[in-house]
Amino acid sequence: MTAAELRENLFVALDTLRSHKVRSGLTVLGIVIGVTSVITVAAVIEGLNRSVQQRVEGIGSRTFFVSRIPFATFGRLPENIRRRKYLRYADAAYLAEAVPSLEFVTPFANRPSFGERQMSGNEIRYGAERVERLFLRGAEPEQARAIPLLAIAQGRFITRYDLDHSRPVVVIGDAIANALFPALDPIGKTVRLNGRPYEVIGVFEKDPGLFGGPGVDQFAIIPLTNFRKSYPEIREVLLAFSIARDADIEVAKNEVIEALRRLRRVPGGQENDFELISPDFLSNLWSQLTGALVLLTGIISSVGLLVGGIGVMNIMLISVTERTSEIGVRKAIGARRSDIRVQFLLEAVVLSFTGGAIGILLGAALAQVIRALVPAVPAAISYLWVALGVAISISVGIFFGYYPANRAANLDPIVCLRYE
Repeated sequence: MTAAELRENLFVALDTLRSHKVRSGLTVLGIVIGVTSVITVAAVIEGLNRSVQQRVEGIGSRTFFVSRIPFATFGRLPENIRRRKYLRYADAAYLAEAVPSLEFVTPFANRPSFGERQMSGNEIRYGAERVERLFLRGAEPEQARAIPLLAIAQGRFITRYDLDHSRPVVVIGDAIANALFPALDPIGKTVRLNGRPYEVIGVFEKDPGLFGGPGVDQFAIIPLTNFRKSYPEIREVLLAFSIARDADIEVAKNEVIEALRRLRRVPGGQENDFELISPDFLSNLWSQLTGALVLLTGIISSVGLLVGGIGVMNIMLISVTERTSEIGVRKAIGARRSDIRVQFLLEAVVLSFTGGAIGILLGAALAQVIRALVPAVPAAISYLWVALGVAISISVGIFFGYYPANRAANLDPIVCLRYE
């Protein structure tokens, strides 16, 4: 078939669809729903994937964490995990000596810390202003090297002098600083952190967190020595270590595991009684969480596309019946079976493509609305999914339109001319 013949068949198909606007519109509704759901959910997942990746990069690709219990655990922990020995602050010095390929090892602790019961919430005050539900951490100067997200916007981070002298100084998140000092420079001011006076020495760069959860904006970090003195009841200790640039990551990780097993006297053949968390644990966790969402979306969109495809097939069968005489005339003046088949197949493709295009536009619009109303869900349109939406809609037209088109092509011209 020549390009001119294909263009003529396309124009005939468009004229036919324009003459039945309402029927055609209702037919493509299922395809619109299916493609809209695919594009919208894909945009949300794409945006969240980018946020997770940025968060992983903010932690550092060669930074790892050691904890007594797994991160991001849900429900009650098994007995064998709850009975594990606590990590100690001195374990950091042991690791640094036992594994030379580590750039640094630094302990830190949180209040309320992982796995321990929260006895009272954290609170920070300045004058009449107060902030609650902040995340209090005791850390060493290397904490900023371990987690690049802890970048300083004003002032400075904790120094070795602060640590050695257990100074009552604190570095606060951007949200805390804005709440306590809406019109003042926070650096040098004395706040009361859980009732104790602390001098503000720095403010972190703005970081609202992931998916609306707690981020650096809600952090307050004090010297680890001061933290240990002020909160001796906190027993949960975590370690952060960074692998040197010239060292093999897998080899260094295995050396850390072996050193910790020796230190904690874990018998051979038994599993580790600690957790080694890699910087990509967020992306791995997110992949597990989105698996069910992708499956659910696929089911919903498949139902919509199936309904739309059946609608396309139905309207094309009706069209073949209504235009039986026209088919007979076209065949009588020389139209081949392939011409008839292509004509009706193009009508089905145009129907489904129109539904797909509308679905893509609606999905993009919904993604922008979600992004505007819920900033924690940064929906982003993926060109890959847009192309996939177009391909799906065209495929539906070809698949469900072939049978009616083939039926029209195989009609006997004599029977068609006698049809009333």
